[in-house]
Amino acid sequence: MPLNFREIHGDLFSASSNTSLAHCVSRDMSMGKGIATLFRDKFGQIDELKSQNVPIGGCAYITADDRCVFYLVTKERYFHKPTMTTLESSLRVMRDLCMKNNVHHLAMPRIGCGLDKLNWNQVSKLIQHVFAEDDIEITIYTI
Repeated sequence: MPLNFREIHGDLFSASSNTSLAHCVSRDMSMGKGIATLFRDKFGQIDELKSQNVPIGGCAYITADDRCVFYLVTKERYFHKPTMTTLESSLRVMRDLCMKNNVHHLAMPRIGCGLDKLNWNQVSKLIQHVFAEDDIEITIYTI
């Protein structure tokens, strides 16, 4: 079954408990601004994330509340900006982790498009391209 991609208005953290979550972070895992602060406060485990030593273009993850929480590492420091190339690399790693961990429901904000300033139309197409052949439902939450 191919990708089921949809966008809805609502609170990302209201996604059902069997839905894994994802967002973008810097390699330093500072998570001091934007939606990253909500992930930091809700899920913690910063030392675990840092210990994974994920490179730019990779994806760290933790298990919390019986679901995976993915941290797409798209830049070195929190004040840097990602590129479509680093985002694509992180998405591909996350896709592989989803398949490995039997994740079929994934929710995320408009990744890379808030403080990171990427173009949502391009990012949306990229996500759909990367996951096109996968049996996964991806829901994008906007407020």
